Amino acid sequence: MAAGGFCKLPNGTVVVALNLPRPAADGPGAVRVLVHAGNRARALTRLRNLGLRAVYLRGNAAPPTPDEITAVLHHPDGLIWRTAPCPGPLTGPELAVELWQPIRALLRRPAAPA
Repeated sequence: MAAGGFCKLPNGTVVVALNLPRPAADGPGAVRVLVHAGNRARALTRLRNLGLRAVYLRGNAAPPTPDEITAVLHHPDGLIWRTAPCPGPLTGPELAVELWQPIRALLRRPAAPA
């Protein structure tokens, strides 16, 4: 089950944040996915329509931060991701902040070698 949460905005829409396992081909770790939609069910439907079938939101343990909400609201697709921060003390290169990327970059399959 993925950790995640949601935040209802003043205009009635919601921002849903989920920590999902990274696709096996890309290596170990997790990604943080943000979705802006009319309600929680529609946000999860948007992810399921992209092929992420086993995505559920149980509870509100990891809601989106204000910075995450701003990022997804300013993105034209309203669906972005980046590598999820590792739990524990951050040292060295892990302090670098990764930019948010459109969901297409996560779901794109690498080209097969010729």
